[in-house]
Amino acid sequence: MKVLFLTFYFSPDLSAGSFRSQALVSALLNKLPDHSSLDVITTLPNRYASFSASAAEHEESENLTVHRIPLPSHKSGMLDQSWAFLRYARRVLRQTDGNEYDLVIATSSRLMTAVLGAWVAKRCRTKLYLDIRDIFIENLPFLLPRGLQWLGIRFFGALERWAITRASIVNLASPGFDGYFSPRYPSQKFTWHTNGVDPVFSDRDASAFSNRSALVSSHSIPSFSGAKKRLKVLYAGNIGMGQGLDRILPGVAKRLEDRADFIVIGDGGQRALLEKSLRENGVKNVDIRAPMHREQLLGEYHEADVLFLHLNNMSCFERVIPSKLFEYAATGKPIWAGVRAFTARFCQENITNIAVFEPCDVDSALKEFDQLSLEEQSRNDFVESYRRDSIMKRMADDVVSLLQ
Repeated sequence: MKVLFLTFYFSPDLSAGSFRSQALVSALLNKLPDHSSLDVITTLPNRYASFSASAAEHEESENLTVHRIPLPSHKSGMLDQSWAFLRYARRVLRQTDGNEYDLVIATSSRLMTAVLGAWVAKRCRTKLYLDIRDIFIENLPFLLPRGLQWLGIRFFGALERWAITRASIVNLASPGFDGYFSPRYPSQKFTWHTNGVDPVFSDRDASAFSNRSALVSSHSIPSFSGAKKRLKVLYAGNIGMGQGLDRILPGVAKRLEDRADFIVIGDGGQRALLEKSLRENGVKNVDIRAPMHREQLLGEYHEADVLFLHLNNMSCFERVIPSKLFEYAATGKPIWAGVRAFTARFCQENITNIAVFEPCDVDSALKEFDQLSLEEQSRNDFVESYRRDSIMKRMADDVVSLLQ
């Protein structure tokens, strides 16, 4: 069997899509029939302009071939990301022209990789498996000028409908997506394999983190409201419109300037806006650092007192499960999360010692901050339920079922 896998991000790039794709490839290599081959067409690391990682444009092993397409540097803006994707799509179409595949897999957050996968599958007259990580149509009102929204939604809605109905199986990365997709595509077969906790974090929960938790808890106080030392609050991840850090971090950091220091590790299209807002509000207790490898990030998690997460107060973010949430939960650290709707319910029902507040609401954030317990808590049950390797094994079983 010959399988094609399209993913815009792949190891060693830093992104949720990269980590997910790498895990799925590993699972597929253990599940595909004997003498099968898996071709991955992706890009060279390009998630952040401030982060570079060396990777070969072409890698080949016994049954895996990885093609990485070089792209121009970009600042995560919509226009330059669109140009980068067009270059990727042209190379994919050229590279797959004349090839035959038994199955095409595409994982997509902004819809177009799914559309590209559907086109390649149609041209090859083969089956298609889609992994949808976001609802792009619901993002459009926040991305397009008002005069273009109606046309954009109709245009991309038609592309979404064509890609979804072309697929044999569509996986949704969040159960929250069901309310959008199932009514629109009632005859489509959907599965729900979420993001999860990667081994670099899950394998440490019962050892390194829990050992440190025991040490900390023996000297801890009940909550942050009575803390006498300066607290260290860490955010690690993308700094984009979806996170809305510029709308929350200056306010909470200013109000906590006598109690806490904030560290932001990451980059993205809204970093300059965040830095401007911090300057304008006279905030001195926020340190923004460049992205780093996840192994290095473990040390930063160890040093933090609380982990911060925030999604902008836009309706399109009410259905997601942020991939960073799984990583945070595995550390045992207290989590301070600005989320709502389905996302808030998921947090409250599944994760202990998490303070959930209304996004972009400084007063709500500070109220919940003081309710957190300083004591670190092992979340082994959550980690075991959402181990990435276990989730990807089940996902790989669904993919392989299409080859039988």
